[in-house]
Amino acid sequence: MKVHNSAIISRPVALAESAGSPVRTGRGLALAGSGVGLFSLSFAATEWSLRGFGPWSTVGLRGALAALIAAVCLAAWRVRLPERRHWAGLLTVGLGCVVGFPALTTLALRSATTAHSAVVIGLMPLATSCYSAVRTRSRQPRAFWLAAVAGAVVVAAFTLLQHGGAPSSADLYLFAALLVCSAGYAEGGRLARELPGWQVIAWALVAVLPVTATMAFLALGSEPVHLGPQALTGVLFLGASQFVSYIPWYRGMALIGVQRAAQVQLAQPLLNLLWAALLLHEAIPAAAPVAALLVLACIAATQRAAHRN
Repeated sequence: MKVHNSAIISRPVALAESAGSPVRTGRGLALAGSGVGLFSLSFAATEWSLRGFGPWSTVGLRGALAALIAAVCLAAWRVRLPERRHWAGLLTVGLGCVVGFPALTTLALRSATTAHSAVVIGLMPLATSCYSAVRTRSRQPRAFWLAAVAGAVVVAAFTLLQHGGAPSSADLYLFAALLVCSAGYAEGGRLARELPGWQVIAWALVAVLPVTATMAFLALGSEPVHLGPQALTGVLFLGASQFVSYIPWYRGMALIGVQRAAQVQLAQPLLNLLWAALLLHEAIPAAAPVAALLVLACIAATQRAAHRN
């Protein structure tokens, strides 16, 4: 029996939760937070993968593995193809979140530490919120934007202090990564209001499978490969999380809105610092925990402001 999109979409609609109810808000924040928790492990997993695979092999393999998982799920549930009007957004998700962001952050991690990269990516919430505001013409109160900008300023100051006041080449990769990924986040959150979140990322992965599969094939033939437990664990985790982590993330965005959910990602730098210390034994810069905590404090301010709106 075919599973129709409308049947799946009707489930959340049927919930007795108004758009601004505490239950809906709490559920949306919890789902978005779950996605961020999984996202926070990706930098450490990339570091592990780079110990056995080249950068382009890592990017191609994670995207291709995730697409295979997604294709199996789509086939198992006999999901129909999305409508034509959805494909532009799905391609933006695929090119931004599946190809662009992994490629640019992997290149950055060749010369930047996980801790440093994590805090730079703390600018993502502001970039995502700005893109969404322009794309959907939605509005947030002034207090929301002040808190979001404050978090971005803290992150930018931390970045410049680490490099004597000038951005490094790794920072340029990271800033480009957050721009393309913020577009993918915002488009995915918008589409998740019409399609189930898991189908949004699943179709995006399948759409760019020709790109990721070709990249993996060519890179594995030209880059050195040194198989080991950490490298295999890293690339397998990246492949699985490239699909799984976006399911609660996009569902959370559908429940509480792209701009509000995006600010939850301000917590990711703090989580990334934790994983960098525990899994990679990196020396954490003295300013990094302070910067991460200040950014984390901005989450509460953005959520309070959005709640009052």
